[in-house]
Amino acid sequence: MSECRILFSKTGTARYISHLDLMRTMQRVFIRAGLALKHTEGFNPHPCMTFALPLSVGSGSVCELMDTVLLEDVPFESVPALLNAAMPAGIEVLQAYAPSRKFRELFWLDTQTTLVYDAGVPEGGPEALEALFARQELIINKKSKRGYGDVDIAPCIYSARLERTGENTLTLYARLTAQTPAMNPENLVNAIRQKLPALAPDFAGHQRLEVYDKLMNIFR
Repeated sequence: MSECRILFSKTGTARYISHLDLMRTMQRVFIRAGLALKHTEGFNPHPCMTFALPLSVGSGSVCELMDTVLLEDVPFESVPALLNAAMPAGIEVLQAYAPSRKFRELFWLDTQTTLVYDAGVPEGGPEALEALFARQELIINKKSKRGYGDVDIAPCIYSARLERTGENTLTLYARLTAQTPAMNPENLVNAIRQKLPALAPDFAGHQRLEVYDKLMNIFR
């Protein structure tokens, strides 16, 4: 029996698979790959699988992490090929290895948000948006489990920069807190809509690029 951490990507049409469906998918893929997993005990046992930072539906990622326990000693270097042979399109295992750190040590994540403007990028848009995300205080109204309320998201933004990547698109690269508190990049788009409505995009898509610990070291 060995603990195993899986690094995988979730892109393309797989972005629209919910977290619950992702868990089911992973369970079935391990079965099809012939890799037996440790299960919980009790009346309704299920595979022991822990995901670091569950993704929102519609968001992509190239740095997702999942922990599980293999019942047999399988060489980690052979695990990606075994899983990918049974994996649906859009999900790819990049690496399998023995974990040495706890998910609670995750602190920062890099995100890429594509902002699409049907009528073209507004003049001065990148500069105005960078100034918005550089504010010392950035209070937005957002939904929580207790309902809607005002929240200052500025402490959750380490950095943000904009690039014009097409006549109709801007790309926003941001480093955000990963947890305690978790910062969803959709909150950046909400900040644009609430504070600079003239620069609100017609569409926004998100992707995670990398995860880090508190000292900005890549987390694996």
